[in-house]
Amino acid sequence: MSERRGPILIEDEAVEARPSPAEVPPVTDDGEIPQPEAMRTIAALTARKSSALGRWFWRLLGAVVLFFLSVSTWAAIESMLARSEILGLIAMGLVGLFALVVLAVILRELTALSRLKAVAVLQKDATQALADEDLASARKVADGMERLYHGRPELDLHRQSFADRREDQFDADALLELAETELLVPLDAAARIEIEAAARQVATVTALVPLALADVLAALLSNVRMIRRIAEIYGGRAGTLGAWRLLRAVFGHLVATGAVAVGDDLLGSVAGGSVLSRVSRRFGEGIVNGALTARVGVAAMEVCRPLPFRRSTRPQVHALVARALGGLVPKMGRDGDAKD
Repeated sequence: MSERRGPILIEDEAVEARPSPAEVPPVTDDGEIPQPEAMRTIAALTARKSSALGRWFWRLLGAVVLFFLSVSTWAAIESMLARSEILGLIAMGLVGLFALVVLAVILRELTALSRLKAVAVLQKDATQALADEDLASARKVADGMERLYHGRPELDLHRQSFADRREDQFDADALLELAETELLVPLDAAARIEIEAAARQVATVTALVPLALADVLAALLSNVRMIRRIAEIYGGRAGTLGAWRLLRAVFGHLVATGAVAVGDDLLGSVAGGSVLSRVSRRFGEGIVNGALTARVGVAAMEVCRPLPFRRSTRPQVHALVARALGGLVPKMGRDGDAKD
């Protein structure tokens, strides 16, 4: 009888008892909801109130640096004048041009702060006029809004329509609602576009860039740019200092109201949380950061808008997130609910 060649199959009951790959449950994270660490870090940095001692420290530090820089610059110019009159004149000219540019920047920042203050005053006066039902005060607010949006070509037709119809309004509510409909509705649409773009950018960077603190920096820059653009849309024209002040005001309000936390309303806006349970932790964190950016944008609209939302509907976060992240979140409908 010939010897059998080839592999020998050994039956093992333990092997047969193991489940097949198709029966193995999918590997998931630990089940926790992704947390918006980037947005929480920004909120902690911007909403924290500085002490009087800290403010004086930075003021005096700036004064000392400016003083020694000025003395050093003047000493360098004198040294150049002693060596060569031509070099000294060139140095004086360059320093003078730089001083003019710095002065122009300061004037621009002051103008931007004054514009923000004018919008805040209009908002306060409008709220008071509506509470008191004062037609005279409402007309002053309407005049201020016409001056604010004078020179905006995209609002020429809207301003003309408002001017033609404002005299037919005989109570404060009707007059300010007409101003809101004619002047602010197109601006609201532009502000929503900025919010959606910022939310999409924050979500994408958080999900795709694994570098430490890169998501925090990207979220900070995106939120500052978004708030600055929203202020410009509503007539604020925020400069660098104005944008930082608005950022602190918006995040301070959100932290005070607890809106930075991840709650059921936020998860409901991001596909009811069902999508988050099927994506990676990094991607889920990006989606939540994008949703919180949309919430910040809505708060910025309320801060920068000359009139409170009355006739127009306040933008809903879930609708903004659905439009902004509809292409990033699988099977997300236009209404913000996940579809199986």
